[in-house]
Amino acid sequence: MTISDPVADMLTRIRNAVLARHDSVLVPSSKMKLAIAKILKEEGFIKDYEVVRGKPQKVIKIQLRYQERHQSVLTGLERVSKPGLRIFVQKKEIPRVYSGLGVAILSTPKGLMTGQKAWKQGIGGELICYIW
Repeated sequence: MTISDPVADMLTRIRNAVLARHDSVLVPSSKMKLAIAKILKEEGFIKDYEVVRGKPQKVIKIQLRYQERHQSVLTGLERVSKPGLRIFVQKKEIPRVYSGLGVAILSTPKGLMTGQKAWKQGIGGELICYIW
């Protein structure tokens, strides 16, 4: 079985792991998924991530982050641009997720970055997902 949307698969795996209160989750590796994991770490949504050698291919081991009483720091992930319907935004159209508490991840000509970074650099791109 091939996955038609690997990024949505990654977000779903993370969402399910958070709901099940797992410490970590394994996701098949790709450049885009590594860039998303890097942004999640920079923004403080996950503890850490590392690339682990898997049998068929490398996997990313994402260490989930919880506050006291096992409440997840990450409360929601939503895929915006899908393979069947790409969503592109210009600089002035970049959304603020939960009044700045969340993060919009964009794929820009300068690579994957948060909506805030893209706005500061004055560039738009494909709106990959929202994370809050």
